Amino acid sequence: MKDVSRMSGHSTYTLKYYLQLGLVEEIGRSPATNFRYFDDSTLERLKAIRVLRNQGFSLGEINTRLSKKS
Repeated sequence: MKDVSRMSGHSTYTLKYYLQLGLVEEIGRSPATNFRYFDDSTLERLKAIRVLRNQGFSLGEINTRLSKKS
């Protein structure tokens, strides 16, 4: 989570919120540490979310737009 936060520029709080909303998804968890795993597609999705937020879209609108692309 911290690595994705650092790489994306989003706070861990924001990432957890996006996870709750279903805007991003973890690809797995470590059985030993329970750390979340993410991949490059998560970073791309976070970039898209940031662009759309800067354009004034709400998180609900973003979720709808990104869901249509998937």
